[in-house]
Amino acid sequence: MDTHEELAPGQGHPWFGRHRLRPAAPAETIRRMLRHELRDTGWPYQKILPAAPIAIPRASYAEIFRVSLALVDLLRRAALESGHTTADRLTAYEMPATEDRLWLRDPFVEERYADSVVRPDLVIGPDGPQFLEFNVSGALGGVVETQSRLSVWRGLHADEEGRTPFRSPSPFAVRAEMFRALSAESAVAPRVAVVGSARVTGVERRYFEMEADHYNSHGLTARFFEPEELHEAWDCAPRLRYPVGLRNFTIPDWLDAGLDTTPVQDALDHGCLLVGTQTSTFLHSKLTMGLLSEGRPWMTEADRGLVARYLPWTRILSERRTDRGGQPVDLVPFVLKNRERLVLKAALGESGRQVLIGRRTEQAAWESAVGEAARGRTSVVQEFVEPATCRVSLIADGIDEPYDADVAPVLGPLLFGGRPAGLFCRFFGDGSAGIVSVRGGTSSSDNVMVAI
Repeated sequence: MDTHEELAPGQGHPWFGRHRLRPAAPAETIRRMLRHELRDTGWPYQKILPAAPIAIPRASYAEIFRVSLALVDLLRRAALESGHTTADRLTAYEMPATEDRLWLRDPFVEERYADSVVRPDLVIGPDGPQFLEFNVSGALGGVVETQSRLSVWRGLHADEEGRTPFRSPSPFAVRAEMFRALSAESAVAPRVAVVGSARVTGVERRYFEMEADHYNSHGLTARFFEPEELHEAWDCAPRLRYPVGLRNFTIPDWLDAGLDTTPVQDALDHGCLLVGTQTSTFLHSKLTMGLLSEGRPWMTEADRGLVARYLPWTRILSERRTDRGGQPVDLVPFVLKNRERLVLKAALGESGRQVLIGRRTEQAAWESAVGEAARGRTSVVQEFVEPATCRVSLIADGIDEPYDADVAPVLGPLLFGGRPAGLFCRFFGDGSAGIVSVRGGTSSSDNVMVAI
């Protein structure tokens, strides 16, 4: 059976390639398998699901990860260079007091593992990939989802010898290797604590246990810990301790759920290394993107060229002068006059919250938001990127057969310990574009991109 099909000319941006994978089973079979894999995790019900993995050329796939790794290196340096100490950086970023916690005692280790878990978000613009933000945190969305989607696609598309017509790493397998390397570097036993809570809105216990179960079946010892259980990771015989682990939560989510972070600090103080460390918050902040886009004194010509090609113009918003296309501009007046070309983003935020798209905002509301953000100096403005589309095959509730649609995906390459770990993507199944959060819209869908 021919697993590939060629797209007609003009269908989708050339970056996505000219071929795709055919659906390998009836719609109801695919629907049932996709929902079974993500059962009892808290992942929202989706009326529209993918009928096959989104396939892109190997060169496009490689470009995403090559550039992601290079930009994360620059992001890390820009964040650490903003202050000599953690206290200096907290001041420079004007971080909320809630983020001044969960630091490791050893600043070298704290900084060393800040970028262990990363997922940039990007779209394909008219001229290729454009990186819109960098999610740097152990609590990234898309990991369990990508693992689950890949499990379905491998089951459906593999031949009798287990070979698939596409390539993609397994997120859990790459993260397991990250923990093996981390344990070796720290000279400790490879026993992994997965730290999170099923009391956070939108997530259930199985979401964490899936990862721990994978590690346990692949040569690591792992356990999921709720915060009140975490003392069992260190207050025990040395051979039973969990010296490394994943910090699969955010401080704001735990505070919203009424959860105490003290047990995590106790674990850190007693030698448990949880990644990504709290320093990741500086890399996660969109202010760091603004620093890179504007340029840092230590950047080489090659660094600046990379940033200019792959980052949309981004500036930290305040009453000041900057450059735009090689010309000096007064930033706030420029932003007020060019609403339809810009996006306003708070430095910290998740799932598209604290983001205002100028062309979808009334001028009065835009002026009010820009004025408030300029006074706070913890927001950025960014060039709006019109996302390109690709042709995909979908299945929807109430429809018996897969059908074609043009969607504008947001790509999320997963990077663990500096290694590619899969390419998560999400999109509006109705073909619209905008802030895509699977947890935030009834027409939002997700899938995994693979290389062919």
